[in-house]
Amino acid sequence: MSNGTTLVLGATGKTGRRIAARLRLRGTPVRAASRSSRARFDWSDPGSWDAALRGIAVAYVVAPGVPGPVHEIVARAEAAGVRRLVLLSGRGADTWGDSTFGLDMRSAEDAVRGSALEWTVLRPSNFAQNFDEDVFHAPLVAGELALPAGAVPEPFIDVEDVADAAAAVLTEPGRHAGRVYELTGPRALTFREAVELISRASGRPLAYRQISPVEYATTLVEEGLSDDAAHHVAEMFVLMERGLIAATTDDLATVLGRAPRTFEDYVVRAAAAGAWRR
Repeated sequence: MSNGTTLVLGATGKTGRRIAARLRLRGTPVRAASRSSRARFDWSDPGSWDAALRGIAVAYVVAPGVPGPVHEIVARAEAAGVRRLVLLSGRGADTWGDSTFGLDMRSAEDAVRGSALEWTVLRPSNFAQNFDEDVFHAPLVAGELALPAGAVPEPFIDVEDVADAAAAVLTEPGRHAGRVYELTGPRALTFREAVELISRASGRPLAYRQISPVEYATTLVEEGLSDDAAHHVAEMFVLMERGLIAATTDDLATVLGRAPRTFEDYVVRAAAAGAWRR
């Protein structure tokens, strides 16, 4: 087990809040930090960084939305005596080539992997929970999900598995040093297949429609996203259609010693909780 306090950045987010709960259950001292937490951390306010890092042994880092700041936080972590870093990145980040998607994650990886600290990088596929906790949720509740995704499947991963993996890595010093884990679910599904499973489990007639990346970005802007944020999300689908990150891996089993949860398991849990109720 890890000694010392673990800093969890993005502690109110999809992964952070789940990881903090798991660490507390293990008896690991946790500093859960975000813009709205008692332990405050704001990527746009470097004045909040040093206090969050003080007395920390290991830190869980979620890259901000822009390239650059993780280089500075790594330097400050080294100066503060932090011993280990665990970074949440994106599946197959080193295969993204000239895509404009994920420049923030690639910059963060460069910072962490180039540091003098013990580091581990987690690269999960798209979260299954994006269908009930994020941008795909409202369209499904309305009855139709329209995305620029076609026949290339995605090995959706349950965010609970990502949190389990992160908690294990954070509390097992040495074992995961210098490792990059590509985390996926047990099989890949097209978005059309995913929506069909959600429809069946929820008992609602839900439809999937493929649209162009330009149409999708326009829709996101109409729903309130900035032009840059909408382009970033749409560009993710352009990248996915290349098919370079569609395969599954055994990395979750390497970390946890078990198979990943299935998408069907996620759908049953979310449907039972009323996720797609109108």
